[in-house]
Amino acid sequence: MIRKAFRMRVYTDRWEEYTRRHNPIWPELAAVLLEHGVHYYSIFLDPETSFLFAYVLLDSEERWEAIATTPVCQRWWAYMRELMHTHADGRPQTTALVEVFHLPLPEVPS
Repeated sequence: MIRKAFRMRVYTDRWEEYTRRHNPIWPELAAVLLEHGVHYYSIFLDPETSFLFAYVLLDSEERWEAIATTPVCQRWWAYMRELMHTHADGRPQTTALVEVFHLPLPEVPS
């Protein structure tokens, strides 16, 4: 399982709308994420800087990158473009974060 973290940036006056559009996320986008091996995806907002911290657990980088080519992802980017910093093609501007510490916890038996 690959742990991936990155940051993005939402416009300061668009936090509420950004949150609203994610709750709930489009079912077809959630399905694409699952189909491409994403097991966990969270996004957190730092209100002091408007940076978003994203954390995902995924099966492979190749499958993760393939999400960008799907029609639903392209529509999502167009839908979110007015709320955040993006590239000319609509992709969110992202900065990869480097993991410096990880403490795996033992699984608790059920």
